[in-house]
Amino acid sequence: MSLAYLNGEFLPLAAARVPAMDRGFLFGDGVYEVIPVYSRRPFRLDEHLARLQKSLAGIRLDNPHTADEWKSLIGRVVAAAEWDDQSVYLQVTRGPMAARNHAFPKTVTPTVFAMTEPLVTPSPELRATGVAAVAAADFRWLRCDLKATSLLANCLLRQLAVDAGCAETVLLRDGFLTEGAASNIFVVKAGRLLAPPKNHLMLPGITYDVVLELAAAHGLPCEVRDVLAAEVTDADELWMTSSTKEVLAIVALDGRPVGSGKPGPVFARMYGWYQDFKQNVMRRG
Repeated sequence: MSLAYLNGEFLPLAAARVPAMDRGFLFGDGVYEVIPVYSRRPFRLDEHLARLQKSLAGIRLDNPHTADEWKSLIGRVVAAAEWDDQSVYLQVTRGPMAARNHAFPKTVTPTVFAMTEPLVTPSPELRATGVAAVAAADFRWLRCDLKATSLLANCLLRQLAVDAGCAETVLLRDGFLTEGAASNIFVVKAGRLLAPPKNHLMLPGITYDVVLELAAAHGLPCEVRDVLAAEVTDADELWMTSSTKEVLAIVALDGRPVGSGKPGPVFARMYGWYQDFKQNVMRRG
């Protein structure tokens, strides 16, 4: 049976409870992290913990654990689960308060939660056909670089895709690409990979980093820069990336085909490089 972790206690997930006055419950006042685990090895754990630290600093909340303490509790959660490939979820909120008040409590007791789920990646059939997406204006707040738990805007944007029978919503702000509702987005044009830069308008994805590293290692021309909305709609290929989706081709946007309407040749190369990397590094490193 898999275990969850809550405020120093390992227990079944169904038994985990937080107070109704927790600021994470009332205000979404907290941050989270998602860590893929391959063959029971957390991938780039140091980088994920560094991103967690950046998010905590961004909301002015002290980290409740050292890196070694995080690694210990993550290791125990991973070891107790029945799956070899997992998706570990961490969440830290500012904790409970005596009375509902927007201002931070004078005394803060963070709520720390961790759980794991099976890591489910797209099927071979989905890889072969690709997925459809819709585009929408990015109306989220201006600190998207923080992995905050207040994800209502992301949920509303993601639901636009669900309502249209699509896999993702591609977000555009002021004429430029930012990211997806729950992914990073890459553009391919004339054999060149285009990626939006890391800034306050997008979450710096760990898989985003891997894709750029693989492109550099294999000589794929790449530009990290502001990507125009027109370059998205005129792309030869579009990809979405995340720890669960890995690298997945978007073959239709707003009902119109992207390129040939099938996963393109650059995607095929990147997908092969990614799978080799997963087998040789993620599972063994």
